[in-house]
Amino acid sequence: MSKLYLVPTPIGNLEDMTFRAINVLKDVDLILAEDTRTSGKLLKHFEISTPMKSHHMHNEHKTIDRIIQKLKSGDIIALISDAGTPAISDPGFLLTRACVENGIAVECLPGATAFVPALVNSGLPNDKFVFEGFLPVKKGRQTRLKFLAEETRTMIFYESPHKLVKTLSSFMTYFGEDRQVSVSRELSKLYEETIRGTAKEVTQHFENKPPKGEIVIIVEGNK
Repeated sequence: MSKLYLVPTPIGNLEDMTFRAINVLKDVDLILAEDTRTSGKLLKHFEISTPMKSHHMHNEHKTIDRIIQKLKSGDIIALISDAGTPAISDPGFLLTRACVENGIAVECLPGATAFVPALVNSGLPNDKFVFEGFLPVKKGRQTRLKFLAEETRTMIFYESPHKLVKTLSSFMTYFGEDRQVSVSRELSKLYEETIRGTAKEVTQHFENKPPKGEIVIIVEGNK
């Protein structure tokens, strides 16, 4: 029976890889990886020798039909991203949708994703939240921020380190300087850090101490 597995991979600490994820990657016919060089190191570490092919945002539109045909022929395929759960700000949605449309079984394993630990350790309400991922780079950014200024649920954003201060400054402009913010970086890694405070305080912190690594921003909703 053909199936597509969506397999989370560690966001930093390799000990976060589950036994089930390792077994699935060993048993499938093919692994689709966002970056075969990055994933190659992971597979080597866990002694996984399954064949691997590239599947990323620049080629996924062109490769989906071929992958669907392989699945229809009976292959069992796993999709992994560079880190975390596929389709969460990474490739995966288009292939999953195509499988659903073609009646092909899809199963997503539970596992690592960056925004959950960042949300939980932020100290901000997590009973209701909205995941925004990366804000638009240019077109639509201002419109989105104006819309989110009225959002009452806790908001989750991904950001690159060199854009963090600019994004935090935008939060001050549209949400107010006193809005509570939590910034987590390098989650599960040696230099994991979470900085909490008002938008102004957190912005000043990173102006004085430029950040490195992967970043998740948690923002308090409008009261």
